[in-house]
Amino acid sequence: MLLTELLLPGMPTVAPSDTFDVARSLIKKHHVQHIPLVENGQYLGLIQIQDLKHEPQAHPLLSSGNFEQFKPAVSIHAHPFEALRIIYLHDLSLIPIVYQAFDYAGVITKEALVQYLVDNMSIEISGGIIVLELDPRNYSLSEIARICENEQVVIINAMMKTNIETAKLEVTIKTNRSDISAVIQSLERHEYTVLNFYGDKQMENDIVDRYKLLMNYINM
Repeated sequence: MLLTELLLPGMPTVAPSDTFDVARSLIKKHHVQHIPLVENGQYLGLIQIQDLKHEPQAHPLLSSGNFEQFKPAVSIHAHPFEALRIIYLHDLSLIPIVYQAFDYAGVITKEALVQYLVDNMSIEISGGIIVLELDPRNYSLSEIARICENEQVVIINAMMKTNIETAKLEVTIKTNRSDISAVIQSLERHEYTVLNFYGDKQMENDIVDRYKLLMNYINM
């Protein structure tokens, strides 16, 4: 998807010649926490609502502030994931999108990017979820997919993150089937560590029952 498809229509900007009151009023009207500072089509900076609390009495124009020092933006050619990364990095309510040389294209809200994730991560499709832990050098999505496919299970989405404390990768896979007991067993046979899973309730009960039987046997 192109970022142009996510641009918020009708979102105003402010210019250095506008007053602090104008910026505050527009932020309140559009229910956001930020507003772009733009002059002659050029993106100059992003004004945060908290920066408008201390209005200089002698010069109430935005030009009197240091608003050009904060200038987060994303290229119009970037992927929506990059826009989402910048939004969460700076805790923004929206992110300005620019062409070359910071020519202003518009803004995308955090809500629009979250909706993009929902629409593109197969969240609405039912299926089991498996969380694996592994060493980064052993990560191969193609191998994990092959193991799943051997059990007639297809991966419809995958995410990963690094556990800062252990330096291990945590790979979360969303599958097209709720009964994932066979694929879990297969992954474990291939020496993958299954941290957690979410699937068919009966499957979970069966695994718990088998665990209890094993513990009873060990304690005999």
